[in-house]
Amino acid sequence: MSLLVTIDTNPDFAPKNAVPAPERLISGNPSFKTWAQDASKNEKVLTGVWEATPGETHSIKGTTFEFCHILSGLIEIEEKDGETRRYRAGDSFVMKPGFVGIWRTIETVRKIYVCHYD
Repeated sequence: MSLLVTIDTNPDFAPKNAVPAPERLISGNPSFKTWAQDASKNEKVLTGVWEATPGETHSIKGTTFEFCHILSGLIEIEEKDGETRRYRAGDSFVMKPGFVGIWRTIETVRKIYVCHYD
């Protein structure tokens, strides 16, 4: 087993499809696709590609640390009691444990994610 994993940004296998939980939905009719590509032995670290269609949802990280690298699309993230930031293709950011805010997908977004769960 190799300890080097390449993340395929255009995977050729079926994604896991989802929609936001009703209590997280603010506006629109967003849908999500997740192409999980790697997990640590204890599944505390997950890596893959995620896509969302336009809409607005509550983002609550809890104890999760998430690194994101935007491959395509446009989003805005509004941190509770903080500023609003825009991210597009080529941008990277981290949402730390305890993050609470609003995620707005303006143009269908695709990102690479690395999540660490406590």
